Amino acid sequence: MVRDCSEYGNNKTERAILENIGAKVHKNSGRGMIKGDGTWHNFTVDVKECAASYTLNQVNWAKICTDAVSNHADPMLLLVMGRNDNRKRRLAVIEYEVLEQLLEGQ
Repeated sequence: MVRDCSEYGNNKTERAILENIGAKVHKNSGRGMIKGDGTWHNFTVDVKECAASYTLNQVNWAKICTDAVSNHADPMLLLVMGRNDNRKRRLAVIEYEVLEQLLEGQ
């Protein structure tokens, strides 16, 4: 599977995606004092944009988790796939245990 996110996403589009969900955007896209691309509720959010595919593996999930732990938050990968606005798919990846907690709180 080819990871084609590098050709697509940038700080401006990441900011727009985060603002669209009401998240707080981190300066320098997480390279500063606060890690991750943004904060939404109790999540540290890492945004990835790609045209067709994204490979999630233990290494990149560990990085997302490390950023979240440093912020005392839960990790979330916000994946936006597709080039055309009408066909974009927005997916959120969170840990199953966190999902269970969210469902219990309904």
